[in-house]
Amino acid sequence: MEIKELIAKATANMEKAVEYLDEQLSHVRAGKASPKLLDGIMVMYYGNATPLTQVASVNTPDAKTIVITPWERTLIKDIEKAIMDSPLGITPENNGELIRLGLPPLTEDRRRQLVKQTKGDAEDAKVSVRNARRDAIDAIKKSVKTDGVPEDVAKDAEAEMQKVHDRYIKKIDDLFAEKEKEIMTV
Repeated sequence: MEIKELIAKATANMEKAVEYLDEQLSHVRAGKASPKLLDGIMVMYYGNATPLTQVASVNTPDAKTIVITPWERTLIKDIEKAIMDSPLGITPENNGELIRLGLPPLTEDRRRQLVKQTKGDAEDAKVSVRNARRDAIDAIKKSVKTDGVPEDVAKDAEAEMQKVHDRYIKKIDDLFAEKEKEIMTV
């Protein structure tokens, strides 16, 4: 494999790690209502586990409320059960036509717990970035031995790989800092 291809592949893997972290952080409840909070909830629909967003419309009329309007009224009980069984920790209010989720304000302990959780997610993303760098550098070193790539070209490629690594680690740190600020101030 050519050195540029190795670096491009490692960069793509690092980008995926950052995108995954960004997606994970969007699911963390930081005091504001967001339809993304319900993305992982599955509802039993005609015997199949179906994502909530495929059986109901989800809206946020204000910053503290999520409104779920099922497309079929018979699903209200199933949606309510799925929300109760989820790790959200919110009790749904059912009026027979729609379900309201009132987001309670975060306690200080819950804020600390959320920051700890997001820090763990950020560390996992950093590990993925480091693994991508390590794999690329190992492949570069191997290409010196097997493909006859000059050592100075390999050293330059390793230095470039380190710069890419540092850039993605900074992106991860920035995403975490932004989410931490959001959790602690909202």
